[in-house]
Amino acid sequence: MPLLSSDSKRVLKHTRSITIEAFTREDGLWDFDAHITDIKTIDGNLISGLRPAGEPWHDLWLRVTINTQFLIVEAQAASDWVPYPGHCQTVTPSYHALVGLSLMHDFRQQLKQRLGGTAGCTHLTELAQVLPTAAIQAFAGDVYKLPDTPDPQAKRPFQIDRCHAMRADGMAVAQYYPRWVAKAPPRS
Repeated sequence: MPLLSSDSKRVLKHTRSITIEAFTREDGLWDFDAHITDIKTIDGNLISGLRPAGEPWHDLWLRVTINTQFLIVEAQAASDWVPYPGHCQTVTPSYHALVGLSLMHDFRQQLKQRLGGTAGCTHLTELAQVLPTAAIQAFAGDVYKLPDTPDPQAKRPFQIDRCHAMRADGMAVAQYYPRWVAKAPPRS
C-alpha cells in the first residue's frame, strides 16, 4: 500500500537514491555493490563551485566481497561526484578497513569504530550500514534454502525477535514458527 497523498502541494527539491546489488562470483564469493546518489532539482552554490540542477552532489560506490559466512574478504570504495573534489576522494582507500569484519557480528559498531567521524566519509559509512540486511535478503532462498515444511530438528530461526512482525510472542511466529512461539506471561 503506498503512502497517503499529501494534503499540501509539494515541490521535489532533492532525491537521495540508494541501491544495493548482489552478485555471485565464479569463485563462490559474493559481491555487494552499494551506490548512493544525492541530486537536487535546482542549481546549488557549493563553496567549491556551482552544481547545476540534475548533477549529483554525491555519487558514491562501495563494494564488499563476502563469503557465505558473511565475512568481508575484499572492500573498495569510489567517489565519482563529491562536494569537495580532490579532497573527498582521498578517503576511499580507508574502506579496505572493512576486510575481516563479519556482517553478522557487531558490524555496525565495528564500522563506526573503524570509519566513523574523520576516519571515513559520512555517506559511504552510512551506506555500509545497510549491508547486513541486504546480505541476508540476497542469501535467503539461495545460500540458505527456505524450507517448504517445518523441520523438527531445525534451530530457532534467526529472524525471531529481530523485528516487530517476528516477535516471539506475536501472531506471525505463532502462524509460521509455532514451535518457537513464546507464550505471553499470565495476566494477574
